[in-house]
Amino acid sequence: MKFKYLIAVLAVFGLIAAACGNDSEDGADEPDTEQPDTGGGDADTGGGETGDGETGDDDTPAPSGPAVDIDAVLAVDLDNCAPAPTGDPIKVGMAMDFSEVVGFVDIPGSKLVPYFADLINCAGGVNGSPVEVAVEDVGGDAVTAGVAAQTLLDGGAQFLIGPPFADFALPILQATGGDVPLFVAASTEPTLADIENNSYLVTFDDTGQATAAAEWALDQGITRAFVFTQPGPYTGYNPDVFVDVFEAGGGTIVSEQTYEWGADTDFSAQVAELAGILENNEAFYSAALAFQVTALRGQLEGAGFDNITYIGTDALDATGVQFEDNNEGIVHTPHINIEPGDRNDLLLSGYAAANDGEELESRGFMGLYVDSLLLGLQGIVDCGCTDSVGIGEAVARIEGFNGFSGEITYAGTNGIPDKVVPIKQIVDGEDVLIDTK
Repeated sequence: MKFKYLIAVLAVFGLIAAACGNDSEDGADEPDTEQPDTGGGDADTGGGETGDGETGDDDTPAPSGPAVDIDAVLAVDLDNCAPAPTGDPIKVGMAMDFSEVVGFVDIPGSKLVPYFADLINCAGGVNGSPVEVAVEDVGGDAVTAGVAAQTLLDGGAQFLIGPPFADFALPILQATGGDVPLFVAASTEPTLADIENNSYLVTFDDTGQATAAAEWALDQGITRAFVFTQPGPYTGYNPDVFVDVFEAGGGTIVSEQTYEWGADTDFSAQVAELAGILENNEAFYSAALAFQVTALRGQLEGAGFDNITYIGTDALDATGVQFEDNNEGIVHTPHINIEPGDRNDLLLSGYAAANDGEELESRGFMGLYVDSLLLGLQGIVDCGCTDSVGIGEAVARIEGFNGFSGEITYAGTNGIPDKVVPIKQIVDGEDVLIDTK
């Protein structure tokens, strides 16, 4: 499973780098590097702030209650459902990539969302309407992505859930013409969020996760750090943000080393240079993959540097840092912290129980796909409408939505939610939540 993660993630980020070029490097449209702590996590409500549903002075509908009672839905028994909802169906389209590019997240995500829709329908639907989910495979191809999106729209999809990078999301946005909400479920690419074009991230972006990592390091009293970087919107952008935030907080970047992302495992040249720089009390940060971080660690330890704090991005979770040798103490920023018995655990264990014990891969990403569904449903309930334009306008006003991946607010943003970033660390062989930012 880890090998499949590696192949998929290598392809994903390679395509992102090719597609986005310098979009996130020129600084023209980058998000604010301040990432507020919105106090997310598992809350009792499933949607936006409650209101009376009346129209205000500006003819903007007031926020309604949660579209879905998540905890009640998770508790339903598919063998003992409420009477089937009889209203007009709510149609959801998923343009997913089943190829090796991002199949490691899109395939399980495309299984979990219809399952959760079945749970919603078993509980009576959304305001008496059933939820129908249609899935189309974009096939790892930009042209096919546009065709898949158009097929879903022709089938009546009122909002879409899309694949997590620009090569395929942009053709989908061309198909929607900006009139249909698109939730790019598992992407951290800031340039894909555009509230005017009805395009939304569901998770934190790269600015958020790199900022959180730098702030955490400073909180530990670490004053020196070094980064490994490769030019690109992911491999270069994350280290750049880390450097800016770390230095702004009073820290010193003692070295910036280049490497080949996803390929290098021999870091002897970098270690030789670092040997004359490091004091053995630094933090290391990069967007490197899990096997690269542990390889570098082993080589630095071999040179006598055994007191380095290793910090990485969501790529560590995606490529299985939890299963690497020599991973003790490594810190990373996954999308979701899953604890036994919490919503995400109940969601995933419920799916397995309903599907002959099938365990979905990419567990830490799955809540993002279901939240994409729930955010679209929340827009429908908030606007009291069924047209995609109205739904998108309501989604843009969502505040304080609590789903599976933390608190989500779009109001006052450009489509990037101000989300809490989990900080996890391998402690005694276990992947443990140690902080949030």
